[in-house]
Amino acid sequence: MKRRKFIQNTAMTGIGVSMAAVTVACGEHSDINTKKTNKSMNASEETSTKPKPIAICTWAFTKANEAAGKALSEGADALTAAIAGCEVEEENLKNTTVGKGGAPDREGNVTLDACVMNPQGDCGAVVCVSTITNVAALARKVMEETPHVMLASEGAEEFGYSQGFKKEKLLTEVSKEAWLEWQKTSKYKPIINIENHDTIGMLALDANGDIAGACSTSGLSYKMKGRVGDSPIIGSGLFIDNEIGGAVATGMGEEIIKTVGSFLIVELMRNGMSPQEACEEAVRRVVAKNKNYKDFQVAYIAINKAGSTGSYCIHEGFTMMKYQNGINEAVKSDFHHSS
Repeated sequence: MKRRKFIQNTAMTGIGVSMAAVTVACGEHSDINTKKTNKSMNASEETSTKPKPIAICTWAFTKANEAAGKALSEGADALTAAIAGCEVEEENLKNTTVGKGGAPDREGNVTLDACVMNPQGDCGAVVCVSTITNVAALARKVMEETPHVMLASEGAEEFGYSQGFKKEKLLTEVSKEAWLEWQKTSKYKPIINIENHDTIGMLALDANGDIAGACSTSGLSYKMKGRVGDSPIIGSGLFIDNEIGGAVATGMGEEIIKTVGSFLIVELMRNGMSPQEACEEAVRRVVAKNKNYKDFQVAYIAINKAGSTGSYCIHEGFTMMKYQNGINEAVKSDFHHSS
């Protein structure tokens, strides 16, 4: 068996519990659940025709989203396009939060995390990779060529070499100098919207109407050795249900994991919310569970089968990129908290 049905294998046995949990949890916001608007129509109600291909990504990663969008325009499938977008930032040495050149951990080692999910519900992930740049593509190989969902550290790297990935040094001189400067105070505090948690999350809807996604990051700057956030965790950093839509997260991974944010958004869309409404509700869940929410950022983007998109964040400053019909535009996200 080459592909893993990670979520689908348990969907039927867990659907009663899942739906009950969503119903109870959403009861806190019954006004959202009972109020039907044009925004909260199901995908089947919004359109009976397939939307034109769309690529969206977290933050203002203009070139990355353009690469994904152009790949879709040229006929690429959704997952191939999403990974192509991630690769742009994984190879961008000026990006200190994704790929080669990412900020290291407290010991000065760069470690990368990534995951992918295809329209069939298969998924793959890698964590703590320190010698391979294109970890989103590596996660795809885990999904397609192994019986597993996730590989870690040296195991992931050795598998990558067997698949033709090149061994590289990920710490650049610029990142090393910044790390040495940080060591003078060794102060750690998340900086809202300032490149210490800016994961690239990509969602793509292709010409066949299929949705897939990829997520890639170097994690929090100067994190503890071995720390893994939400980005490679299916259901937290990324989740796809091709019958409904997909979502991806960025920001403080520990908080996103606590609410299984991306899965939550897809389930909310399943129950009638638009992508925008679902992103807003997911952010509210984070805020409701942490009184210190003013100290960190969490942001989500989502897309449904009709091609509707949404984004929302805790603090002002988050941007979603959207590519459709040859137009690549930055969409400023609405936000929960005003400073």
